[in-house]
Amino acid sequence: MEQRILIAGIGNIFLGDDAFGVEVAQRLAARRLPEGVHVVDFGIRGFDLAYALLDGPDATIMVDATPRGGEPGTLYVIEPELDEANEPSEPGIETHGMHPVKVLKLVKALGGQPRRLLVVGCEPAPLDSDDGRMGLSEPVQAVVEEAIGLVESLVERMLAEGHDSERERTGHP
Repeated sequence: MEQRILIAGIGNIFLGDDAFGVEVAQRLAARRLPEGVHVVDFGIRGFDLAYALLDGPDATIMVDATPRGGEPGTLYVIEPELDEANEPSEPGIETHGMHPVKVLKLVKALGGQPRRLLVVGCEPAPLDSDDGRMGLSEPVQAVVEEAIGLVESLVERMLAEGHDSERERTGHP
């Protein structure tokens, strides 16, 4: 059975480096990807992402700006504990907002459960003003191609793991 992997670009193009996930998704969508791999630029449409997760992909890779205190342009691969999304609270539906934990809570509230979730994050540079900014900062722009390669390698690994587990389950090579 073919594995389905969702690559979800997340971010706001009007807030500088917050557009990192959008940029990576747009470039990945222009590439030839393996069968079953679907790239979507969700931008700030959290509701749409929740419904895509309810569709039951075998794995999801969210690509997003991820402030963790590192140098701008630092890339991270995070496998979040899905328990945080299981904590009781209102899912906080935002039709034009994107907060990944709230999206996961909405998925849970609607009866879904992501199977495997990874986040490819990039440390953003601070915004200079509250007015926002279009375009990525130099350090973040410099790692977009590296992030694309990282996502592609994660997809390859996930597909290989899925193929190995299918062989174990069926006994077929």
